[in-house]
Amino acid sequence: MKRLLKPKVESISLLGHPEAMDVLEERIKALRKGASILSMTSDDTRKKALESMAEAIVGRRSEIEKANKEDIAAAENDGISESLLHRLRFSDDKISSAVKGLEELESLPDPIGKIREMRELDSGFVLKKVSFPIGVIAMIFEARPDALVQIAGLALRSGNAVVLKGGREAERSNRVLVEIIREATEDIVGADWILGIESHADVDKLLTMEKDIDLIIPRGSNRFVRYVMDHTHIPVIGHSDGICSVFIDSSADVDMAVRIAADSKTQYPAACNAAETFLIHRDIAERFLPEFGKAMKEKGVVIHGDEITRKYIPDALAATEDDYHTEYLSLECAVKVVSSIDEAIEHIAEHGSHHTDAIVTESEESKNLFFSSVDSADVFANCSTRFADGFRFGLGAEVGISTSKIHARGPVGLDGLMTTKWLLSGNGEIVADYSGPDGKSFHHKELM
Repeated sequence: MKRLLKPKVESISLLGHPEAMDVLEERIKALRKGASILSMTSDDTRKKALESMAEAIVGRRSEIEKANKEDIAAAENDGISESLLHRLRFSDDKISSAVKGLEELESLPDPIGKIREMRELDSGFVLKKVSFPIGVIAMIFEARPDALVQIAGLALRSGNAVVLKGGREAERSNRVLVEIIREATEDIVGADWILGIESHADVDKLLTMEKDIDLIIPRGSNRFVRYVMDHTHIPVIGHSDGICSVFIDSSADVDMAVRIAADSKTQYPAACNAAETFLIHRDIAERFLPEFGKAMKEKGVVIHGDEITRKYIPDALAATEDDYHTEYLSLECAVKVVSSIDEAIEHIAEHGSHHTDAIVTESEESKNLFFSSVDSADVFANCSTRFADGFRFGLGAEVGISTSKIHARGPVGLDGLMTTKWLLSGNGEIVADYSGPDGKSFHHKELM
């Protein structure tokens, strides 16, 4: 795709200067107008913009990889943790996966204008509840350039403008990506739907702009998410910790349970949906734990176990209470033997983070009890916790996983970026006609 030779103003670092803060405010206000324009574009127009975005990322892959290598080198020099390095790397495979996600988004139905409810209040007097973009969304996320592509794609497809603040470790990668995305879509949907910001001062200013930002989605540490919630009046959705548990029931098939446990922990340990705690029914401990210990050792996993666990896995470290409250995000986990499914459910309620929890069982009764009793955004049976993902759910992609119970819960895809509006079409009706003892009656006939 031909590159547009335009000023590179897409990502800004304002560093707290008063005049620069005014620039940020102006650009976010411009997003409000851009969001209004984007919300009125046709489905075909937004699909065309997504296609252009995907082509540009492929066509300028070398620029992205160069910037990412520079970020990685700087991060390694700063002594960044291995889990953050995993998230920071935007390898060829991750770029291809991000582009595939955009193609999936393009194939999904138009999320704007879906009729959620429709009823006739009186003859020819029809009320509809339809989906509509939220408006301007601010996304503050960790060192994951692939997340930026997912978020931008979801915002574009759903008709929302977006402010993007990635981790400092990925600022070169993110700056290039915002530039590429903006240039690729500008002639199709306009320029003022995406903005990248880079400094902490920018974030602090953004948190005060409740008239211009409709929703904030923070992805990061518990401390950071709490900071955002405590310093803004803007609605916030998201999750802090991902303390996910897998319960191995007494009826579980041992081979299946070991495979699921290994995948949940080691397939990508830095992910928020990787398992951190394994709860083992005491009746299966003798058969399961030695095989589990062997599989974890082959993958290099450090196990923190209770006394019974260490009986069957001698090289496990002694677990403390803190281990069961820990999100390791690495090849490390906590293991505990429990006396019943009820004890496992109680443990998850006390120590978990309401993100994703799974049971491995051959008992339909145990499965149904686990499904009904575990209060998490994602509750699975006989499969890996790593399936808690917007792409794997068929949502195209996700802006994150929400553990809140209001508006959106679980992987937040297109539907989670929509709100609704009521549309009422009449024929001259007035409230006075339906008031008083002789007033007309509504018949509230459901039309769908």
